[in-house]
Amino acid sequence: MKRFVIGLMAATALVAVAAGPAAADGKLNIYNWGNYTNPELIKKFEETYTVEVTLDDYDSNEIMLAKVREGNTGYDIVVPGDYMILVMIEQDLLAKVEPNKMENFKNLDPKWVDVWWDNGREYSVPWQWGTTSFTVDTEVYKGDINTLALMFDPPAELQGRINMLNDMNDVINAGLRYLGYSRCNGNQDQLREVTELLLKAKPHWRTMDYATIEKLTSRDVDLSQNWNGAAMRARADRPSLKYAYPKEGFTGWMDNVAVLKDAPNMENAKLFVNFIMAPENAALISNFARYANGVLGSDKFMDPEMLSAPEIVMPADAPTPDFVKPCPQEVVELYNKVWTRLKQ
Repeated sequence: MKRFVIGLMAATALVAVAAGPAAADGKLNIYNWGNYTNPELIKKFEETYTVEVTLDDYDSNEIMLAKVREGNTGYDIVVPGDYMILVMIEQDLLAKVEPNKMENFKNLDPKWVDVWWDNGREYSVPWQWGTTSFTVDTEVYKGDINTLALMFDPPAELQGRINMLNDMNDVINAGLRYLGYSRCNGNQDQLREVTELLLKAKPHWRTMDYATIEKLTSRDVDLSQNWNGAAMRARADRPSLKYAYPKEGFTGWMDNVAVLKDAPNMENAKLFVNFIMAPENAALISNFARYANGVLGSDKFMDPEMLSAPEIVMPADAPTPDFVKPCPQEVVELYNKVWTRLKQ
């Protein structure tokens, strides 16, 4: 998922999660996507546990992973996407903090417990979940928006007015869907077709940028590949924007809170994991970021518009979101070649 820096400050706790809301001390260092963390949530955590929080940001799973692999980052908490959680578990980068034994785990929606990236939730808990599709100004383009053709074979009114995410997986997987091919696809002939599709479409794209809200609200573009929560936030400033549910399919994802194995403030990190599974705290995240959260009972504390927003509540006839698992290394290498060609 998008984002900018919210500069707050860092944290450690000296009591275990089982001790409940007793006073703690120290620091907590969070590394999260930009523009994705409610300052009210951080303030509440700091006041509850007498912990000082520092928040730094990144704009892709891969940037975060590269930083963590270097070691000694000083970070305690990271917020990887679903597939990246599995990658980091396999690379022994995450602490097995066993959220499933924490006090607030009872609040987790059961459908988000036995997930393929962390079955049984021994390493991570939900932060936010949503979809990746695109947003278009329906005053500029008045036709059917529920097709990926608007990004890859755009009508005249959208040509030169498109922002794509600067994200290899999101762009290539959207191209594969448009051509009717499966994701994590190692078929070199099909990937050549995707490359040709992307290169042909590229002249019609104005930018490739993660700053989708800013691109849309400034009217720099009229269509942007986008996340549903960011789409809702952009619509608040530009009411003619509409989020598409393309017939060819779209990505589903979940970002998850996890603790680094070398976290310097391990106990405070565990406190934070338990803290965000409380319904009222999960709602604070959603009210800011504008995504669903996976915690039962949080709807009672959420802004009313969240409960009926078209970006959050999918139409009954929308395709089922496609949660894409990590690609084999040989496919990643092929994707990298496609991406290199596209970015030249």
